Amino acid sequence: QVQLVESGGGLVQPVGSLRPSCVASAIIARFNAMGWYRQAQGKVREMVALITPEGTTNYAESVKERFTISRDNVNNTIYLRAISLKPEDTAVYYCYAQTKAYENYWGEGTQVTVSS
Repeated sequence: QVQLVESGGGLVQPVGSLRPSCVASAIIARFNAMGWYRQAQGKVREMVALITPEGTTNYAESVKERFTISRDNVNNTIYLRAISLKPEDTAVYYCYAQTKAYENYWGEGTQVTVSS
């Protein structure tokens, strides 16, 4: 079992920034990938950003140039630097990890609300 614990969400004004983080209970360098998904109220969960152990990243079109995913293998943590936030970025953000055995794990989520 892998536990993923998110933190760093919150309420921010439009064009503001946040940096949620996710700590894993396992060595993240051994995962296929880690990343962030989000789910807005009444909508399906969507991929936001993914990162591999080699550092290869993939972003949703809606967040490119505004969000940056990074990883700290020493502390088994990933981050999501989000700038120029928009009201449509409001959602619960979930940390995701996939192991080498293709097991998928999710955190409980952290709420991000962009509102004036």
